Amino acid sequence: MGYVVKPLVTEKMTAVSEKQNNTFGFIVLPSANKVEIKKEIEAKYNVNVVSVNTIKYAGKRKSRYTKAGVIKGQTNAYKKAIVTLAEGETIDFYSNI
Repeated sequence: MGYVVKPLVTEKMTAVSEKQNNTFGFIVLPSANKVEIKKEIEAKYNVNVVSVNTIKYAGKRKSRYTKAGVIKGQTNAYKKAIVTLAEGETIDFYSNI
């Protein structure tokens, strides 16, 4: 089963990757655990994973004022995995472009 939804390529994650080499971020399913994430990353990208740290984000409530009145909603909740690879290994997210 696919636990990794997509790689996380943002300014903040890029800064972390440059500061600590071999560190990459992924959005994963909320039901995934560290062992499952590690196995899938190793199989998908053919690398050795040293450690996996996970973070759960709750959806935030937001509202905005429009001509039609107040519109209320909520952002999506998600789980983020920070994966550290073995020394000398890397993942190239842009190779398929």
